[in-house]
Amino acid sequence: MSTNEVMVRLEAAVSALGDVDVSAWPDETLRERLGELSTALVALDGLLARVAGQVRDRGLRIEEPVSA
Repeated sequence: MSTNEVMVRLEAAVSALGDVDVSAWPDETLRERLGELSTALVALDGLLARVAGQVRDRGLRIEEPVSA
């Protein structure tokens, strides 16, 4: 997969996650989906940590973008 394709997919994932608002979910729905949500969040955390680690291993820093 090309670098451009990877970045497009990452941006799509960020966009999709930006649309998630569990505060709007009814409590029952959240309870029903908590296992799935937890699994997804743990997997995302691990994958993000892996990618960040690979960047840091190359001697680069991950910096938060400065807002305009």
